[in-house]
Amino acid sequence: MVLTTTNLAAGESLPCTFASRYVRTSLPRFQLPDCSIPKEAAYQIINDELMLDGNPRLNLASFVTTWMEPECDRLIMSAINKNYVDMDEYPVTTELQNRCVNIIAHLFNAPIGEDETAIGVGTVGSSEAIMLAGLAFKRKWQNRRKAEGKPYDKPNIVTGANVQVCWEKFARYFEVELKEVKLREEFYVMDPEKAVEMVDENTICVAAILGSTLTGEFEDVKLLNDLLAEKNKQTGWATPIHVDAASGGFIAPFLYPELEWDFRLPLVKSINASGHKYGLVYAGVGWVVWRSKEDLPEELIFHINYLGADQPTFTLNFSKGSSHIIAQYYQFIRLGYEGYKNIMENCVENARILKEGIESTGRFDIVSKDSGVPLVAFKLKDSSQHTVFEISESLRRFGWIVPAYTMPPDAEHVAVLRVVIREDFSRSLAERLVADINKVLLEIEALPSRIAKIAAVTSEISGNDGTVPKKSVDEVQEEVITFWNRLVEKKKKTNGVC
Repeated sequence: MVLTTTNLAAGESLPCTFASRYVRTSLPRFQLPDCSIPKEAAYQIINDELMLDGNPRLNLASFVTTWMEPECDRLIMSAINKNYVDMDEYPVTTELQNRCVNIIAHLFNAPIGEDETAIGVGTVGSSEAIMLAGLAFKRKWQNRRKAEGKPYDKPNIVTGANVQVCWEKFARYFEVELKEVKLREEFYVMDPEKAVEMVDENTICVAAILGSTLTGEFEDVKLLNDLLAEKNKQTGWATPIHVDAASGGFIAPFLYPELEWDFRLPLVKSINASGHKYGLVYAGVGWVVWRSKEDLPEELIFHINYLGADQPTFTLNFSKGSSHIIAQYYQFIRLGYEGYKNIMENCVENARILKEGIESTGRFDIVSKDSGVPLVAFKLKDSSQHTVFEISESLRRFGWIVPAYTMPPDAEHVAVLRVVIREDFSRSLAERLVADINKVLLEIEALPSRIAKIAAVTSEISGNDGTVPKKSVDEVQEEVITFWNRLVEKKKKTNGVC
């Protein structure tokens, strides 16, 4: 009897991947393998590893959209091979982006005439949008200072300490001093009065947040505008405002149409919004719009012609996909004003249900507000035995990803949990989450207090009698928060996250 074996070529199909040698062969992780493998094996190996990721729809830490209609999914896949920057080759895609910019500008009440088009651009997210807006402010300020014969080497920007990390990136990357208004307990957004006090002749803009990442709260842009206008009048400066509406830009126009935060305020010169948050598109699209052409210096716009025609471009990157721009336009025409309003109202209602369920446990204080971005941020009433970090860790066993974090300066002693309510977070999920939180509370109550253990380890022995000095609840809690923050940072480093 003759035994024969057949070596499969790389392009041939496998009758059964799990019956092949590829599932028992270790593949190199950090080097390119020497040989090819069949497509079925490659797919299965990667797919199996990805099963260990969290479920995106149960990732309640993220503001980013995790569900879209199948029809839009098909549009996305059909355009996956289109490079948006090839405007001459893909003129319809370019037209769709221009339509989106104008839709957003009108939504934000930009002063656009009948025959005018809006000034704006699609980006890969609000981070890039903020970089572009910041560069425009910096260049405008520099040009004005040069014309006045004054120094222009020390620009600064005024924000609250609650800003997203992209503002810190902008300040560091483009050499702008970041002047932060500190927070305080029970007031977790920028105080407009303190912000205006920090403004000086070198301030390129004041950044207001419409939808704080920490609590979802809208900052008072109207009050900021009025106070800053008065200071500009007294000093002769022309300090403008940028509104970071990454989270709230697609909420306020539908839920709070009378709220003045946008281009209705004369000092607001630019606004960014995240299409991939409450614009209801998958991760990868943001928008920035300017009040007028005068607010975007012409020297920042590049013109290229090597792709077939003269094309203006103002982005930090060059090549990027077209799918998300097409998806944004789909959502605009599919939902319209009515559809967006209904979705936002549903999110607010489900946030209310979740808030009431959390309050019913009797163990938490709600930190977030009823108005603003639909989310629920809450802290333990008593942190003397257990912490929100333990609750966050325990909820992962049920599949939930609920972040725990401490507030920025000067409210670092406050540690909270936060649940973001997105379009695909239903009432049944809200009720299930409350039930699982109750289970976690019962479980950790039966466990020894980690706080007591940590406090014992970190406490210093004083005196000759070897006694441990008694610490207040706040001191113990601060030690615990420091311990957990270090533990989180250690995990980040070991996971290779940068």
